[in-house]
Amino acid sequence: MDLSEKKEVTVKDIPDPIMTKVSSFPSMPQAVIKLRALLAKEDVAMDEIEAILRHDPGLAANVLRLANSAFFGVPRKVETLKHAVTLLGVRRLAKIAVSAGMSKNMGKAVEGYALTPGELWLHSIAVSNTAEVLAKQKNFAETDDVFTPALLHDMGKLVLGQFVKEELQQFERIAAKGVPLDVAEHMVLGTDHAEIGAAILAKWSFPADIVRAVRWHHNPERNKKSTSKSDITYLSNLMCQPQGGSDSADGQPVMLSSAVLDRLGIKVGQYEAIAAKTKSWMTKLSDTLTFD
Repeated sequence: MDLSEKKEVTVKDIPDPIMTKVSSFPSMPQAVIKLRALLAKEDVAMDEIEAILRHDPGLAANVLRLANSAFFGVPRKVETLKHAVTLLGVRRLAKIAVSAGMSKNMGKAVEGYALTPGELWLHSIAVSNTAEVLAKQKNFAETDDVFTPALLHDMGKLVLGQFVKEELQQFERIAAKGVPLDVAEHMVLGTDHAEIGAAILAKWSFPADIVRAVRWHHNPERNKKSTSKSDITYLSNLMCQPQGGSDSADGQPVMLSSAVLDRLGIKVGQYEAIAAKTKSWMTKLSDTLTFD
């Protein structure tokens, strides 16, 4: 049976060795938990952000490093967190801090997927930024919420990378046939990185709509409760692929979901224009930030 025809997969369907890794996956960093709580508030005070970052000098340094990247278009060097607020705004700075905080989880190389140190993290930041741009352009009220699933959509790769590496020859054979990445993962491992990412977020007690947006970021047509949040997460991820929409095991472009474009009111030409801009953003970001 074709994967697209399968019923929605539950945690019970995840193979035991992989589920064991999900169960032992580290908790979200405490600083990120606190920063996310601030973003849930209507008004965020700079003093609250500083109080969190004061206890984590390394995170504070990463926030300034990220804020100073050309990716965010700040016209001059950001010297302090207060200066960053002046140039970026409090809420924007808080989101940059969340992104910087996730570098501890997502900044490592991911074997199996051939991701170099920092590559997964940089991609995730680009997707979250693109998602916010789309949300603002379409005047969606979910701008704050769409940031989270877009940033965390590929968390499952941190668990599955080891298993992909162990079965790399099988993946390479399947890749030669142009099979979509998530389908290849299911064929070889019995699950995919979107499902594992959703399991991690469920373990972290994220809201169901965020978990669902991560779960179906490759297959929006299978999302029974589709929202603009999940549609934007799907589209933003495609826009930030190196091949301009590659989502298959061999890097070949995939077909855009016309249903998603229709629901969001986006024409193919608009999609291509925004996708081109994301490539420029990602180049600026990768040129600024380096990893060992």
